[in-house]
Amino acid sequence: MNSRERVKATLDFQEVDRAPRDLWTLPAVEMFRGQELAELQARYPSDFAFPDYRYGAGTRCKGAPNQVGKYTDAWGCVWHVAEQGVAGEVKEAYFDDWSKLDTYLPPWELLDNADVSNVNRSCEKSDKFIRAVTETRPFERMQFLRGTENLLMDLAYGTSQIYRLRDMLHAFFVKEMEMWANTDVDGVSFMDDWGSQNALLISPDMWRAYFKPLYKEYCDILHSKGKYAFFHSDGNISAIYPDLIEIGIDAVNSQLFCMDIEELGRRYAGKIVFWGGN
Repeated sequence: MNSRERVKATLDFQEVDRAPRDLWTLPAVEMFRGQELAELQARYPSDFAFPDYRYGAGTRCKGAPNQVGKYTDAWGCVWHVAEQGVAGEVKEAYFDDWSKLDTYLPPWELLDNADVSNVNRSCEKSDKFIRAVTETRPFERMQFLRGTENLLMDLAYGTSQIYRLRDMLHAFFVKEMEMWANTDVDGVSFMDDWGSQNALLISPDMWRAYFKPLYKEYCDILHSKGKYAFFHSDGNISAIYPDLIEIGIDAVNSQLFCMDIEELGRRYAGKIVFWGGN
């Protein structure tokens, strides 16, 4: 089997010659252990690859990501990086004052000026499974823009502006999913870190009411064009595993050892693919 056949067979719960390989690394690994990483990848090549593409330049961007200091991303969120080669943390929320929401626009230039002209060609010339990585992370982006504590309070109190922000972000992410669904990539991934070590960061009922419909729309868009939907979340998300299966997530990357891994296997084997984990 070639890599694309192997990954697709795994996602379809069919027999494979071996488990597909995939490796995620922080930029720091390549910066400081690049030779060892190259040797590992040469010995155990990944079955996944990324398409040849470029998003548009963000007009709000300042500074350099993954470098010690501060940088501002395309959404206007200011990140503080204390250690070379990591993403850092958002310490300065854009919406410290909700009045800014009235004039705020998502960074549409990322999508409007995206260059996906070589995507199909890069898919055609490779026998690896081609997975696109997206900006789509509604809960986390809301945290980055509003601040985690503020966001959780807004959700608890039902602050109206938080739903305006959610819907604004969702419109952006829908367009992003549609962009990728209309290419020849095999799969598309999106993410949100939902769990603490023991439970979801919000109640499962609130998650189902306010975030599950968003994820379902992303999956529906991808499946309508024959793409596989990949999802990542840190933390204990066992409460929403059935929901992820219901809405059509094909593969989930989660922290399996935060949860009862044996129970997950018993309940969900053959229903969703465990895409690695730690």
